[in-house]
Amino acid sequence: MARDYYQVLGVRRDASKDEIKKAYRRLARELHPDINPDPATQERFKEVTQAYEVLSDENKRRMFDMGHDPFAPGGGGGGAGGFGGAQGFAFDDIMNAFFGGGQPGGRSPRERVRRGRSIKIRIELDLVETAFGVSKDITFPTAILCETCQGEGTAAGSHRTTCEMCHGQGEVSQVTRSFLGQVMTSRPCPQCSGQGTVITNPCGDCAGEGRVREKVTRTVKIPAGVDDGTRIQLAGEGEVGPNGGPRGDIILEIVQKAHPTFERRGDDLHCTVTVPMTAAALGASFAFDTLDGTENIDLRPGTNSGHVITLPNKGVTHLDGGGRGDLRIRVDVETPAKLDEEQEALLRKFAELRGEDQNPGRFSPGHGGLFAKLRDAFGAK
Repeated sequence: MARDYYQVLGVRRDASKDEIKKAYRRLARELHPDINPDPATQERFKEVTQAYEVLSDENKRRMFDMGHDPFAPGGGGGGAGGFGGAQGFAFDDIMNAFFGGGQPGGRSPRERVRRGRSIKIRIELDLVETAFGVSKDITFPTAILCETCQGEGTAAGSHRTTCEMCHGQGEVSQVTRSFLGQVMTSRPCPQCSGQGTVITNPCGDCAGEGRVREKVTRTVKIPAGVDDGTRIQLAGEGEVGPNGGPRGDIILEIVQKAHPTFERRGDDLHCTVTVPMTAAALGASFAFDTLDGTENIDLRPGTNSGHVITLPNKGVTHLDGGGRGDLRIRVDVETPAKLDEEQEALLRKFAELRGEDQNPGRFSPGHGGLFAKLRDAFGAK
């Protein structure tokens, strides 16, 4: 191989693009013909520029690493070092590469077809729907493919034409002078927005965009176990992109409505049941409505406030499908606030039998026959 471009720039063979760019920038400022008009320096500058053009381009660098010089005769580089004359080399492209103008060789026209926007939709569900899953119809405005032009944006019988301003390149260039000489800068063509083509006869239904806006209805399946704030991504169900581009996504955000009885904590359900003092003391059985239907709950005698009754697997389905959470019922014992004379007399007798009439803070066990009297007086069963 006649030339080692890595050695010309003074970089390692595994140098990064940034390292190659910095090395070239340093050498270009030292060797540029406007600064050093010496013919030998000019030849050195051309050699350095050619090395940068090869190593900054992934395809050319790969070819060089495989043993082929892209600028050698027959190597695909255009011959003569690729410069074509004193002012004809691609210095403008190279300067653009490290002053923000893109890769050597200029830009390609922008893609006319682009992906559509994703849509975020909030959907309200009640506790039963989040616990067991549900199918919902959602209606929303979106962009769909224009059936008249099938996304082309042109009227029937017409086609896109090459942009006259940029001649299909998608960019226009401007030459300015700097201390390094003439520098060519490029920007997207304002006439075609960098696409290289223009629509001279747009579709009457979509005005050349290739899509129209409509309200659509989709049926979505909500899995069991979603929670408030859960997001579900429906890939490819969002807006059609400009000029018939691929659809974006739909992002469903779950909003769980409050339940009148249950509070959800993770996949467990919590609630509070208030029972009379007599039921807590004597024990009772009551019907309770769960998400699965009515359950009979047994309250053991002597239940205190704060006692928790747990019903396993009566909570929310785990999102991964591995079972369910629990239902936890907290018992709140209610003390009667108003008593008639007979009830008050019985409670005073109760306190007297337990030795609580003089010292309410002291409790004595026993007096099992009192429960029977309370049962008869209040009608407890």
